[in-house]
Amino acid sequence: MSVKDMLLALCVVMAWGVNFVVIKVGLHDMPPFLLAGLRFALVAFPAIFFIKPPKIPLRSLVMYGMTISFGQFAFLFLAIKLGMPAGIASLVIQAQAFFTILLGALMLSEKLKWNHITGILLASAGMLVLAEGGMANPGGGGITTVTLLLTLAAALSWALGNITNKLIMRNHPVPVMSLVVWSALVPIGPFLVCSWLYDGSQAIVSSLTNINSTTIMALIYLAFIATIVGYAIWGNLLKRYETWRVAPLALLVPVVGIVSAALLLDETLSLMQIAGAMIIIAGLLLNVFGGMLTPSRIRRQHQQ
Repeated sequence: MSVKDMLLALCVVMAWGVNFVVIKVGLHDMPPFLLAGLRFALVAFPAIFFIKPPKIPLRSLVMYGMTISFGQFAFLFLAIKLGMPAGIASLVIQAQAFFTILLGALMLSEKLKWNHITGILLASAGMLVLAEGGMANPGGGGITTVTLLLTLAAALSWALGNITNKLIMRNHPVPVMSLVVWSALVPIGPFLVCSWLYDGSQAIVSSLTNINSTTIMALIYLAFIATIVGYAIWGNLLKRYETWRVAPLALLVPVVGIVSAALLLDETLSLMQIAGAMIIIAGLLLNVFGGMLTPSRIRRQHQQ
């Protein structure tokens, strides 16, 4: 990978890591479902007037939009609104990697390797430690059983979106940005309905009529920088380089998320929460790089 492309990849990682802080800031003065609905409205408009729709069945577009867009961000935004720390949310949602592997095995008959199973078990132990640490220190962490489960539900929705994306690309290869932009139309209505049911029409009207510059800037960041620009660059890198060169860089997203949340939101973690976070990161690393530690591969490296 060239230096220029490496820097571009790191810029995307930074944007996606800070994204969780921006979500926390945006939710300060706006209900979660309304903020999410406006985000995807900005992703779709005016981009759909310049990008051709993907040539895929409507049911596939709806399934993708309802999983990776609606499901993921409905659960994530609600979890953060209810107190889930932005930094920890950026880490826990990476459980999508494990859910994707498990769903791939169940739905696509993909084989599980030893490092996948061990990584999942290790990360699951880390989740338990993280949850225990949050309950032991509720004032300093904001992690509860509810917020943790909501974030894991967001990760599961992301994983379902990954599987849907894989099926779409297998049967109808389409440009990434076409899929991202046009699928953004799908969750707008459901988000607005959820906001009306959860927050009430009065809260929606009040939020829109009293919207401030901070919330507007948060929406612009979430829609254009984190989504359109981020996916455009990442998709281009995946198209030009091997997956193993690009995908592991995403492991830096929770690192950026935790550090930026500490610097910008003054979020602090207890020692038990830090231990849980480190165990989860270890599980993620084992999942991605553990395959390199197989005895046969090690023997080949020594022979070379």
